[in-house]
Amino acid sequence: MTRPFLPAAPSDAVGASATILVIDDSATIRSAAAKILGEAGYRVVVAENGFAALAMIADCQPALIVCDIVMPRLDGYRTCALIKASAAFHATPVLMLSSKEGLFDRARGAMAGASACLAKPLAREALLEAVRLHLAGHFE
Repeated sequence: MTRPFLPAAPSDAVGASATILVIDDSATIRSAAAKILGEAGYRVVVAENGFAALAMIADCQPALIVCDIVMPRLDGYRTCALIKASAAFHATPVLMLSSKEGLFDRARGAMAGASACLAKPLAREALLEAVRLHLAGHFE
């Protein structure tokens, strides 16, 4: 099931009112990311898998996407590659989430078009810093 999360309060950060799409098959990770990003003032939309995300991306028009790598049926690499192949979203930054900290995940993510790879479990400041960095570049 997918559903949007609305921010509690706006922030003065760059692109703070931007929409961020969080794609993860773990309800815990989706909830944690939505809480962290929502509290920072972002509008957050969540999807439980790559297919759900692809079905909703045109409607939610995310400025940035956070995508898990390991998901059933359509993994994060393929989801990212499909998003990047789209004319409408090829420039949208995609941050990959990996439970493994490895060069392979980073390299494969980069090949799929990811802007960065973050480690799970999510660290609040690392997530917010990566989002700020990549949104700043997106809105320049």
